[in-house]
Amino acid sequence: PNRILTQLKQTRMEASALLIVDLQRDYFDGGRMQLEGTLQAAQNAHDLAEAFRQRKLQVVHVHHISPSGGPFFEEGTEGAAPHPLVAPQKGDHVVVKHTVNVFNDANTKLTALLREQQVKRIFVCGAMSHMCVDAAVRAAADLGFEVVLVHDACATRELAFGGVTVPAKQVHAAFMAALAWGYCKQCVSTTEALALLPK
Repeated sequence: PNRILTQLKQTRMEASALLIVDLQRDYFDGGRMQLEGTLQAAQNAHDLAEAFRQRKLQVVHVHHISPSGGPFFEEGTEGAAPHPLVAPQKGDHVVVKHTVNVFNDANTKLTALLREQQVKRIFVCGAMSHMCVDAAVRAAADLGFEVVLVHDACATRELAFGGVTVPAKQVHAAFMAALAWGYCKQCVSTTEALALLPK
């Protein structure tokens, strides 16, 4: 029985990966596209990454790079660099995308990477909640991955449409609610996400 339990734990460990989406400097104070709550999201993403590394689980960093003259994350600028809290460490994977949906960007080969690592469950965090995080969660679910969305490790900004300004907290809540209802296996806090990992 103990041997079976150990095998089950090992299977769970090998089957999970953390996806950190676009937590780059331009989304923080002083950046070209400052969001609300990015620093706290990055701290939570940092804690998640440390926990994954300690358990020898996959950590995948997604970095969005825009061409010269782009509005933010411009190639070669400081704003395109990852925030120090979530800087890639030895053993982590880094994929670079040029479109909103990391799974739909042929340059990243992310799906192949995850399949090669036999990943079944993806924990997702990052920015922006309503854009690249949303796209990643939906695509991952459509590809058959079990998705755990870590809501307090994500950040976004206020939006406006039709003369209506929507505060960042409401934008974030609306997208988390939609993803939790239709695409995520679970939508949890960082504390709850850590509790889902093997000891």
